[in-house]
Amino acid sequence: MTKLAFIGLGNMGSGMCANLAKGGFEVTAFDLNEEAVKQAVSAGATKAGSIKDAVSDVDVVVTMLPAGKHVHQVYFGDDGVAASAKPGTLFLDCSTIAVEEAREAAKKADEAGFAYMDAPVSGGVAAAEGGTLTFMVGGPEEGYERAKPVLEKMAKNVFHAGAAGNGQVAKIANNMLLGISMIGTCEAFNLAEKLGLDAQTFFDISSTASGQCWSMTSYCPAPGPVPAAPSNRDYKPGFAVAMMLKDLKLALASAEGAGAETPLGHHAEEIYAKLDEDGHAGLDFSGVMKRIRGEI
Repeated sequence: MTKLAFIGLGNMGSGMCANLAKGGFEVTAFDLNEEAVKQAVSAGATKAGSIKDAVSDVDVVVTMLPAGKHVHQVYFGDDGVAASAKPGTLFLDCSTIAVEEAREAAKKADEAGFAYMDAPVSGGVAAAEGGTLTFMVGGPEEGYERAKPVLEKMAKNVFHAGAAGNGQVAKIANNMLLGISMIGTCEAFNLAEKLGLDAQTFFDISSTASGQCWSMTSYCPAPGPVPAAPSNRDYKPGFAVAMMLKDLKLALASAEGAGAETPLGHHAEEIYAKLDEDGHAGLDFSGVMKRIRGEI
């Protein structure tokens, strides 16, 4: 049986860890939050008291962490993963971090005798719990083949995006598009309603016409048409404004470095930054509908 360590049991990581334990892997879980570790144990994982305890006898280390600085500290800090893992251990980082941070982590891991793959996810908390995430994986083909059986236990889709860091490229470009399309979808519903067309009727028409997009059909920002959408739970996340803003900032920083024009990406970042600034960081990102309607 493949032995795994899972580090980072937040809103996303807890569901992912549980699916790995249910999927037949021997999982050791570590997080600074004791309550999160208890939940992982109840899902079938074994508790680790430290990073060293978690990784010293495993084949694969899976991490889901808030930012690049945490990734580098967890893997390459004095008491980090690289200091205690067996040579050749696969490092599978599912965090969303800067492209260059991921490429630097891959370089450090390779120099230390480990395989590192960046494997950020799309799908949100519900998909993490349901095992229906989409993974975008960057790194060598050999590492991808090792990673795939692990990722498939948490996923609906697993894609190899190419070389190290390319998983992050796919993630930030995708989420920039998502942020832009969500704002456009909100504007369209608001316009339709202001002109006398109710949300359900507009949804029925546009969801089968040229305006159709994921932000409409799977995550509709107008209450009613998609029962599972956060709009029907007063925009409880989901995928919070703060997380969308983080991804937009990563996308724009990378775009600037690459000389890529992203005017709509910049405008989306400004809109989400204002929501965050105004105290709505914990609102689902589709809650931009409330701002467009003038409710917040």
